[in-house]
Amino acid sequence: MSAHTSPAPGAPKRVRVHHLAEAKARGEKITMLTAYDGVTATILDAAGVDTLLVGDSIGNVMHGHTSTIPVTVDDMIPAARAVARAAKRALV
Repeated sequence: MSAHTSPAPGAPKRVRVHHLAEAKARGEKITMLTAYDGVTATILDAAGVDTLLVGDSIGNVMHGHTSTIPVTVDDMIPAARAVARAAKRALV
């Protein structure tokens, strides 16, 4: 499932939680990277990243805060929506 190998014939169109559990049971490595916007999500998804994280670190990385404490759910929703819209295969 990792980004370093081509998807096997019959591989899932979308990565789901049970696919990650199956990969773990087989001892396969999975990939997870962080995306805060649709452009980044599109690039990472096309590269074959298995899971995309949208975390509260958006406060530091995108909003200029010195910690994640000021980040609210209202801050997270647009980023999560953009990443979810852009990802065609990766689990968000």
